Amino acid sequence: MNPRSLLLLRFRRLGDIVLTTPAVSLLKSRFPGSSLTYLVEEPYRRLVEGHPDIDRVIVVPAKQNRSDFLRLIREIRRERYDALLDFHGGPRAAWIALLGGARLKIGHAIKSKGFLYHRTTPRRGLDSPLHSVETHAGLVRALGADFRKEDIPPLILPPARPEEIARVEALTAAVASGQAGPGGGPLPLVVLHIGAGNAFRDWGEENAAVLASRLLEIPGISLAAVGGEGDRPREDRIAARLGSPRFLSLSGRLNMIEVRELVRRAVLFIGPDSGPMHLAAGTATPIIAYFGPTLPALFGPWRPGLNPAKTVILETNPDCRPCRQRVCEPGDYRCLRNISPDEVLAAARPFLPS
Repeated sequence: MNPRSLLLLRFRRLGDIVLTTPAVSLLKSRFPGSSLTYLVEEPYRRLVEGHPDIDRVIVVPAKQNRSDFLRLIREIRRERYDALLDFHGGPRAAWIALLGGARLKIGHAIKSKGFLYHRTTPRRGLDSPLHSVETHAGLVRALGADFRKEDIPPLILPPARPEEIARVEALTAAVASGQAGPGGGPLPLVVLHIGAGNAFRDWGEENAAVLASRLLEIPGISLAAVGGEGDRPREDRIAARLGSPRFLSLSGRLNMIEVRELVRRAVLFIGPDSGPMHLAAGTATPIIAYFGPTLPALFGPWRPGLNPAKTVILETNPDCRPCRQRVCEPGDYRCLRNISPDEVLAAARPFLPS
């Protein structure tokens, strides 16, 4: 099949959407004449809006009433898509696959939903772990594309707009005021993600505060904290505890592409397995990532072609790991929070000014 029009479904979240971008690039390279439409929820539109391989973006609210959803279905049916690729697998995506009128429907082999698709591909490897990027690429293979794992491209996100670049430059200039790095320029920047998507991936406020303090004992760097709007109170407490002009509070103040632009300019990114880590993986900036209940083989930074030494994974292996992130049986999130600030600082040292 040589499809002319494709509808791609991935409503949310940050990291999950970012991890579909290699499959998007594969689609465009293997079917160069095709038009790609990506359907995404409003909070995440900037992750695909302006993407070089996406021709159209359909943006929907996180919650839709019945009349709005039926209006969306009518809009999709009018387009008569040659193929639909369901990267999401949730209930709303299933209804779109069922009612959207695409000539060919491709999705993951999910129990009780596989019958909706003409072709399915497994979400898990048979003999070895299958990275999330590879599972998404499997949908492209099911469409008829031929490629090896080595052919799967890196993460690609839309470029930062001029106003986004200017905003990042203005914010980072503020922390560098009166400071001089090597050659008289601004201080090298370290970006620290202080929150997480859920409690299971949250390294903890105390760990983040201690690490930030240790980092700022190194005179040659500045430190920027990133996170969501909900991380602002934590960030305020850490900032008050540090009392340093070299600490830049940015949680909830940047959009997702601005975070990526900030990391691109940094000497190091540090954070848990969460959305900002995947944004960082789309840059050449070194990463130190700590993993708790999830496995790096499935969700680690996807960085083909980049020097592996630029990606450092820290993890522990208690008997309860990995888990489904429903209930922490020990109750203390030990798989993640037992990684100490000293371990993270030791891993960071090679990337920092001496």
